[in-house]
Amino acid sequence: MKKAFTLSRRAAAVALLAMPFAAQFTAQFAHAADYPTKPIRFIVPYTPGGTTDLVARTVGQKVSEKLGQPVLVDNRGGAGGNIGMDAVAKAAPDGYTIGFGAISTNALNPHIYKSMAFDPRKDFTAISLLGTSTIVLEVPAASAIKTVPDLIAAAKKNPGLPYATAGAGTSMNLAGVMFAQMTGTELVHVAYKGSGPAITDMLGNNIGVMFDNLPASLPHIQAGKLRALAVAGPARSPSLPDVPTLAEAGLKGYALEPWFGVYGPANLPAPVVKALNEAFVEALAMPDVKAKLAQAGFSPRGSTPQELAKLSDTEYKRLGDVAKKAGMSAE
Repeated sequence: MKKAFTLSRRAAAVALLAMPFAAQFTAQFAHAADYPTKPIRFIVPYTPGGTTDLVARTVGQKVSEKLGQPVLVDNRGGAGGNIGMDAVAKAAPDGYTIGFGAISTNALNPHIYKSMAFDPRKDFTAISLLGTSTIVLEVPAASAIKTVPDLIAAAKKNPGLPYATAGAGTSMNLAGVMFAQMTGTELVHVAYKGSGPAITDMLGNNIGVMFDNLPASLPHIQAGKLRALAVAGPARSPSLPDVPTLAEAGLKGYALEPWFGVYGPANLPAPVVKALNEAFVEALAMPDVKAKLAQAGFSPRGSTPQELAKLSDTEYKRLGDVAKKAGMSAE
């Protein structure tokens, strides 16, 4: 009987110690269930004017309508997207700060930057895939380079030919590295802080070649100010049906299709993840959103959090091998 009494006292003591933690958990869950009660900050880790900015603002407006709170796009460019996604990783896990991750920030960058402030495998909660984009290889309209073979010939004649991208470690950077490898040419990467400033230099004929995400460059291509030589994906873009893929232009086996997704800080409460996922998936499926983004060269597609998490992990491993083989690096 004495032993049973002792155990009861111990059980009571454990229960008393656990009460504050249980109360805290209950309060957190209840708070998450009421989510959201204030504006949501959507960090885009690139400067305004690029693909990510267009998609974030288009989809963010619909998510705002669904959740009943403003979704405020916060552009934080630099370091190939690392600066912005680091802010997401270090934010409170309450659902009021989310980020626009990409194949670069969440799979490629950790393998090429000498110093990373976050680990994409541990520091984020996957919410939903946003879709895929098309990378376009382009030159100024006045350029003497009119085809991919022309560019290869120019690059072989002028080793060290510079090409622009929206940043070091981006999928566009990877596209340029793959192009140089497969053509046996020597190209010099010029990294900008987003597509916008790079396109400005292209339009001013300050740089002659660029790999860019199509949505940012498409209006300039359609206006005849830039010339698209090829697209990097496995198939032609519906927005540029007459422009060949790089594989069709002579680089057999070349294919690169960047993907994007929404992430929050690690340890987001399940009710918050559910609310955000449902809002983004619903927004991406809306006919007007799909039409607007498709017209811009972006293919919207939502997913479950688990699907995005699996894609991030698989691509992290795959691109690690690619970066190592290519000797890619960035400061």
